[in-house]
Amino acid sequence: MKRFIVFLLAGAFFSAGFSAEIRTLWLPGNSMQTTMPAAVVLPESYHAGDLNYPVLYLLHPAFNDYRAWLDKLPGEGVVQSLADQYNIIFVLPEGGFFGLYLNIPWHQGSQYETHIIKELVPYIDKHFRTVNDPSGRAIAGASMGGHGAIFLATRHPGVFGAAGSMSGVLHMDVSGWELPRERIDRMLFGFAQSRNGMYLPPNFLLDNSLGNMVDQMRENQIPMMIDCGVDDFLIEANRTFHRILLEHGVSHHYIEHPGRHKWHYWQNALLYQVMFISQVFNKNGSGI
Repeated sequence: MKRFIVFLLAGAFFSAGFSAEIRTLWLPGNSMQTTMPAAVVLPESYHAGDLNYPVLYLLHPAFNDYRAWLDKLPGEGVVQSLADQYNIIFVLPEGGFFGLYLNIPWHQGSQYETHIIKELVPYIDKHFRTVNDPSGRAIAGASMGGHGAIFLATRHPGVFGAAGSMSGVLHMDVSGWELPRERIDRMLFGFAQSRNGMYLPPNFLLDNSLGNMVDQMRENQIPMMIDCGVDDFLIEANRTFHRILLEHGVSHHYIEHPGRHKWHYWQNALLYQVMFISQVFNKNGSGI
């Protein structure tokens, strides 16, 4: 019954309308030698004064693009409504079909970590009224974006002050995913196609798994929320990561709800993520 009420409230909220503004940016991307798109969602109140606003960078899943959170969610105007309700600027970066939001040394077209940290964040702070400080800057994402959010926040604690993962790829060992072997093989083939036939060596994926960064997470103590559906093929990977964090004394919030690896689930999960991040902003004195 509790789950039903949550979804009912979400549907009622998102049908109430929104006035947030969406802007599409094209940034010179020196890191990848091409222009890179991003979407910015400005709350309605942004134009009514001169206050500086906290920012949430929202990362898309694999085989999507920077507009996925605007176009794929079942409800209309979900991100816009949340921007208006919480007075948060949302930034939707481009992460490629399978860019993993990290730098791949041998592939010039996959330098997403550098692009986001060195190019996109400074651009946003220069061209919009933002809280130019980790106290007012957070990052979250779904699936591949969940990995990217925790990865980037851990690697750059001087940039992000909170992080969230929804159905995140929190362990790169695909053999541990609850999927038939043939589906995993198709997925790996699709990953290779998205990189012009370049396969990612298994050791590279494992070396960049979040389990290798737990000591840094314990040192940083950045507020984190990890969320996964109980019917998701990544549920055991998320539970394992949760146990590892507990064993190493890394403070975090962990929740599960009924649901699969789908946009319907991420729409509901996003509500919890934004509420959590908004509380962090308010605690830091960066909320509006």
